[in-house]
Amino acid sequence: MSKNFELMQQSGKDQEFRSSRVPEPAPVVYGNGGGNGHRVADDPNLDQLAGEEALRLVQRVFLLQAQEPPRMVAFAGIDHGNGVSRTCVRVAETLAKNIRGTVCVVEANLRSPALPGMFGTTNHHGLTDALLQDGPIRSFTKPVRGDNLWLLSSGALAADSAKLLNSDKLKTRLAELRKEFDFVLIDTPPLTRYSDAIALGQMTDGFILVLEANSTRREAALQVAEGLRAANIRILGAVLNKRTFPIPETLYNRL
Repeated sequence: MSKNFELMQQSGKDQEFRSSRVPEPAPVVYGNGGGNGHRVADDPNLDQLAGEEALRLVQRVFLLQAQEPPRMVAFAGIDHGNGVSRTCVRVAETLAKNIRGTVCVVEANLRSPALPGMFGTTNHHGLTDALLQDGPIRSFTKPVRGDNLWLLSSGALAADSAKLLNSDKLKTRLAELRKEFDFVLIDTPPLTRYSDAIALGQMTDGFILVLEANSTRREAALQVAEGLRAANIRILGAVLNKRTFPIPETLYNRL
């Protein structure tokens, strides 16, 4: 049985996880931020199920919290190709549909930006521009779905653009985003490759980790989780992409 992702949400300190799994969503084809993104080979049934599970994730992390829910959340993979951008977009779209407030998605993966293509817009005038220029933060964002989902794309990129993520200006800009939008979801670089995601995570309310079945090594995931906790970064949950069950799911659930 082919599944798209498994949400594993922590329950206190006992490291027990509640999980939910969905089939692979409709494939997404996108360019290099040039606005040529488009969906292909949509399967309505798979897309519907993926949407239902994305809603479950949104409810658990954002909407059904007994305490104040996290408002600024970073999404990060253990390594490249774990499906972080796609997961971030799906969650953002679902969250925006289920609240009256506003949601802003931030492209902070300045090494391989993908969000503009997924949303079918341009990469012009985004995060790097906001870090180098003055002006209200909303002037660097663009609406991408309806009237309550916005994108802060990566903006103009240079060889040293990633260094901007360690600047004092980033703290100021993220604080502005908190004031301007009800929820902020940040797509970050892989945790095992760069320190960018850790720096960003320390300015947010926590991480949602994205792992890929049959690719992400357990040891690497545990090491990353320990590193995040050592840096006092909260792990809100984990998403396991492309899960395949070689045994009946009823038996798997008993393991």
